[in-house]
Amino acid sequence: MIRAIISSMRPKQWTKNFFIFFALVFDKQLFHIPALLHTIAGFGIFCFISSSVYIINDIFDIEVDKQHPTKKNRPLPSGKLSVATAWASAGVLVAFSLAAAAFLELKLLYIVLGYLLLNLAYSKWLKHIAILDVFIIATGFILRVEAGVVLIVVERFSPWLYVVTTLGALYLGFGKRRAELSLLSSGAGSHRKVLDGYSIPLLDQYITIVSAATILSYSLYTFSAPNLPQNHSMMLTIPFMAYIIFRYLYLIQMTNHAGAPDEVLLSDRPIQISIAITAIVVLAIFYLQ
Repeated sequence: MIRAIISSMRPKQWTKNFFIFFALVFDKQLFHIPALLHTIAGFGIFCFISSSVYIINDIFDIEVDKQHPTKKNRPLPSGKLSVATAWASAGVLVAFSLAAAAFLELKLLYIVLGYLLLNLAYSKWLKHIAILDVFIIATGFILRVEAGVVLIVVERFSPWLYVVTTLGALYLGFGKRRAELSLLSSGAGSHRKVLDGYSIPLLDQYITIVSAATILSYSLYTFSAPNLPQNHSMMLTIPFMAYIIFRYLYLIQMTNHAGAPDEVLLSDRPIQISIAITAIVVLAIFYLQ
């Protein structure tokens, strides 16, 4: 049962919560120990609250997931975890997350509570509305970034990073919908109702728009943010960012392995290498100059 609960918590998807470190890194406070410890604690809180959302979402979708080619193997639809145990686990995670957030920073409590309520509405109703469903997902990433901001004393955090985060999340969201639509083919709507509101040509247009806008907004950030070096060395990271976007697009259209961004991050070696190089370059620019 413990294994089933942990599996339902989807620890692989905790990679999304690393967005909470944006403020710490890009405000040049990575080596400020109090700020680092606060952010790590916030990361843990978001891991637990997001896991509670995943469990509740699986409870709502249990009957549909039983018919899905891969989701049917999850603990709830497969019968390895009972609905009662799932509700109890989600309740414990929610209670702990809210209590920990209130103890750490009151503003964080509001963000975590907002994230929870938004995702509950998403799981029950909003995920069935085309376009809005992806914007709700993007809002979740923005809340993670904002959580990182309220946990430290921000000095010069650029608002451009909110724009980049929003557009990047929309890109991943539309990309995931395209991969699902391609994988499930004509029966897509029976597995995820919202897919009836999309088509592959439409999603390709959305992806083209947001991918171009993501690269443009990130490029603007690299030479307009107030806390960057005057020699514009941050622009060196633009090709790596563009490659990551193009690589994910390649995986969406040329393979069947890009349904979930977290799975791509943990499995695709070129993207992992590109992210690692980008991180090294960013740290060198921010902390060695």
